[in-house]
Amino acid sequence: MSVPADEPGNVAHAMFERFLHAGECREVLGCFGELCQQLGLQGSGLQLYHSLKAALNYWSAKALWSKLDKKAGHKVYDQGKACASTKCLVVGAGPCGLRVAIELALLGARVVLLEKRDSFSRNNVLHLWPFTIHDLRALGAKKFYGRFCTGTLDHISIRQLQLILLKVALLLGVEVHINVKFEGLVPPTRKAGGWQAVVQPSSSPLTHYKFDVLISAGGGKFVPEGFKRKETRGKLAIGITTNFINRHSRAEVEVAEISGVARIYNQKFFQNLYNKTGIDLENIVYYKDDTHYFVMTAKKQSLLKKGVILQDKADIESLLSPENVNRDALLSYAKEAANFSTNYHLPELEFALNHRDLPDVDMFDFTCMTRSENAALVRDYNGARLLLGLVGDCLVEPFWPLGTGVARGFLAAFDAAWMVRRWAAGTPPLEVLAERESIYQHLSQTSPDNTHKNISQYSIDPATRYPNINLQAIKPSQVRDLYLVGTVEVDHKRKSDNRLITAASGDFYEELLSWCQASTAGYRGVAVTNFTTSWTSGLALCALIHRFRPDLVDFDSVDSQDAVQIHQMMLDVAEQELGIQPVLSSLEMATMTEPDRLGLITYLSQFYEAFKTSPEVEEVSKKPLSPRGTRGAILFLSKLQKSRNLTHKRAQDSAQKDAEAKRSRRDTELDTGLDGDTLDSAHELLQTTVTDPEQLPRERTGENSDACYFCGSHVYILERASAEGRFFHRGCFQCQQCGATLRLGDYAFNEEDGNFYCSLHYPNLPGMDLSRHEAPALPDLGDADAATDPPLDAGSPCVPPKEGAPGPLQPTPAAPQQGEEPGTVEDAVDAGDVEEQELLAQPREDAREEEGPPTEPQGVAEEGEESGGRRKIILTPLEKLSLSTLNLTSEAEPDPPLKPARLWLQAVPEALPAPWQGQDCWKEEEELDMQKTLEESDSEEEEEKEKEEEGTDLGIMAELCLNLGKEDVHPTCEHTLSRRAREAHMKRFCKAQAIQRRLEEIEVTFRELEQEGIKLEKLLRDENGSPADQQTQWTNQLLYLVQKKNSLMIEESDLMIAVQELKLEEQQWQLDKKLRSYMNREETLKTPEDCRAEQETLAQLLKVVNERNLLIHIQEEKRLSELRA
Repeated sequence: MSVPADEPGNVAHAMFERFLHAGECREVLGCFGELCQQLGLQGSGLQLYHSLKAALNYWSAKALWSKLDKKAGHKVYDQGKACASTKCLVVGAGPCGLRVAIELALLGARVVLLEKRDSFSRNNVLHLWPFTIHDLRALGAKKFYGRFCTGTLDHISIRQLQLILLKVALLLGVEVHINVKFEGLVPPTRKAGGWQAVVQPSSSPLTHYKFDVLISAGGGKFVPEGFKRKETRGKLAIGITTNFINRHSRAEVEVAEISGVARIYNQKFFQNLYNKTGIDLENIVYYKDDTHYFVMTAKKQSLLKKGVILQDKADIESLLSPENVNRDALLSYAKEAANFSTNYHLPELEFALNHRDLPDVDMFDFTCMTRSENAALVRDYNGARLLLGLVGDCLVEPFWPLGTGVARGFLAAFDAAWMVRRWAAGTPPLEVLAERESIYQHLSQTSPDNTHKNISQYSIDPATRYPNINLQAIKPSQVRDLYLVGTVEVDHKRKSDNRLITAASGDFYEELLSWCQASTAGYRGVAVTNFTTSWTSGLALCALIHRFRPDLVDFDSVDSQDAVQIHQMMLDVAEQELGIQPVLSSLEMATMTEPDRLGLITYLSQFYEAFKTSPEVEEVSKKPLSPRGTRGAILFLSKLQKSRNLTHKRAQDSAQKDAEAKRSRRDTELDTGLDGDTLDSAHELLQTTVTDPEQLPRERTGENSDACYFCGSHVYILERASAEGRFFHRGCFQCQQCGATLRLGDYAFNEEDGNFYCSLHYPNLPGMDLSRHEAPALPDLGDADAATDPPLDAGSPCVPPKEGAPGPLQPTPAAPQQGEEPGTVEDAVDAGDVEEQELLAQPREDAREEEGPPTEPQGVAEEGEESGGRRKIILTPLEKLSLSTLNLTSEAEPDPPLKPARLWLQAVPEALPAPWQGQDCWKEEEELDMQKTLEESDSEEEEEKEKEEEGTDLGIMAELCLNLGKEDVHPTCEHTLSRRAREAHMKRFCKAQAIQRRLEEIEVTFRELEQEGIKLEKLLRDENGSPADQQTQWTNQLLYLVQKKNSLMIEESDLMIAVQELKLEEQQWQLDKKLRSYMNREETLKTPEDCRAEQETLAQLLKVVNERNLLIHIQEEKRLSELRA
């Protein structure tokens, strides 16, 4: 039996324990050096690792060796011989550099790692994907850091992660040199020589180290020569990170973390923050680790008003330079935002200190994100080849709100190690490069949802991580430019934009005219010969729409005497039924002049893009054609906007005419398709004409499309946008009250004052916002309450209803039984509600077989007197359970339950509604592997002998076992629901940030197109005249820009539909949480007010579910339309 490490004489064991728990970079290196000296060990690589194993065989060390042996035993490493003759240099000791160094060491390579710093001081916290948690546990992370991902934690500070990886790297024989800066490469001076590095200080022994593989992990600012970078630019984005001291007190433990909340779907919170503090944010995240870590995106105007930024400057570097930042104001800004977001529950916030002994608060710019165009290259000089690879930020700069940096960094590290393995196996260089670039194509799209779910099988082999990956997607002939012979000449000049030059090729003008002529041929009174006089009567536009959508227009009945009315009707039909926005007013189109020709061409180009199949092909199919591609998104947003306006108008009419409230509600639901719609009515919303008298062509007030409705300035074609018959600059389309940017499908228009508003500031806008009586709460996922209130979109199981709970206090007429016709239900239940009742009636019938007949009539809606005409819906507990388990997020994978939840569901299947029994309503089988693997790794950690050691850390255990004063009735279930709720919120936050970033990039691209378009339009409108050929070239260039704008508008509309879905998800989560709070109360203790509030909340929840169902149907229609196109 081994002697305990703490007994006198076991100096090496004590040194090893100090090494395991060392908390600073220099301390780790010092302890490891002393340990090797004490044991008389020298050398590097796996030989050093095996020597350490032989010398340290007591229980604590053996627990770590077993983990590392299991890792090293994977077949991909070939017992440490795969790269035995390879010498590698890794630049940078960040998480990605250390991780790739570990993999190279396991492959048997000699690995030297250099780092210019001598300390790990970054307290910022990283979000971890499930595979990264499993990967780090497999490396023995809990041996070095006992608190690693305990419970539902899924994050770690950068500093702690670096310490863990540094210790593993040292044990595996990686040579680590600190205070050494890499400055370049030295080619071999003779044919038999090797590549060397230029480092500072020049006295470092690394100046003589010769290597054949260089892996750069030095950050975004350092990229070796030969690599090209490309940049994506969004609107100005200023991030703020701050760390506060975490004393691990009871009060601090009780405060819930914030996985992420974004303005794009929770405007109320950020508006409250601004109203109370003057702080204006786009998002905020809060994690607890060694510190209380906050990261947020702040708006520039808010920073200026609060005195954080002293002067507004156009140059971003100058704007955020230390001389232009008031440090004290920045500290106050960050502290106030942290206090407000945690509801002032964190006691005595005190800033943690950074490596400069200053408060750890930083402000940074992430407007521009850069990435390398390629992941690897080969340099050949005097016959000596050097393989260069990138990992970490110098490969792809992560967009921090997505929480993807370390996960994709680890994936890139595995890919780089696989590349080195292939290189060492003698694979031809071009094949190595081609395979690496084929893998690199997938990196930016990776997520936990589209990588393999069996994370326990992950290795450096890409096939174990990426489903259906094609390693030959890029051919060796396509990467010849990545094999560089001789010296590299660096071209620091940026490539010029040749878009207009490439646009000049082709004659789009003639192509569009020919298409219009072919599409309108044979129609009475229509002869298209130009883009001016041929269109003034309105018949040509009418014929064009009738050719592709005869169901929308009766051409024979059109009165040709009123050209303005015809144009107005066609403009409305095109906008409301085809999603094509007007460019000119009806009056301008009826009195077409030469200056308006460009506007008409721009307008008709949208029809061309939507229906550009040849007329001959169209004759084969007699069905009305849907717009090509994703223009259905624009169409849907147009209808959504129209339905909002109608809903608001009718709500006002209903308040004035109480006697007509019932009829008004039914008409609104039938017309808008948003209140209790079935799939059939959703289909009609997309594909039928408008029949409501209120939806006839509206009066257009903007008779002059050249003047901006807001600022009155001239509006050029490329910068022109329209809504509600008004034309304006895209940049002028802002909320009248708060100045927020508005977009199609996400605005409200007040006909009384003629102003546009965001949905938050439009008074009494029903249907899309939460109740005005209370502000939306932030996701509270850290306590037991949150565990019992998971979001519905996560597919989480409901808390089982209490047995014998009394029914609703207010008796209602009986629901339609099986065999009865829906028409027997009283008139208060409309068609949508009948279908909802029939859906919920099925589980009730099954439940009655077991529970016996109910004591009260249940399950229908009745009209409430106090609610101003709103319906009250009384459901049984099982019906409520069925509603709460609905998962209408999308057809994408719902989140899987953890293993304990699955066991609980199997134990009480009778508690589930019948339609859900026997269904796979959680996930595909492989989706469960990820959660199962994490749970098994959890249990392995508990079973190991190291738990005895970890149990001695009373401070850690005291914090983890704190009783927060709540009953621990179902700890496993609550743990499961809490984790799944966190994952759902994190997914929603990441999706929102990705959408926001892309919208900002689109906005920047719009501005660039507008600037180019204005120049061309001025040239074309120049009265001095230009040669006809030149005019044609300019026209084609302008139309090319119009095509680009149209494609961006379609993409923007797709994103806005996703925004609407996120808003509905957030509303559903809020309403579900509120409903659960009522459902969890004893029925006998509920007041009449509680019962009414519960029914109103349930009605709101039903409405949100219907709206989400409609969105899903729209997306499916759009997908099928794209497949047919």
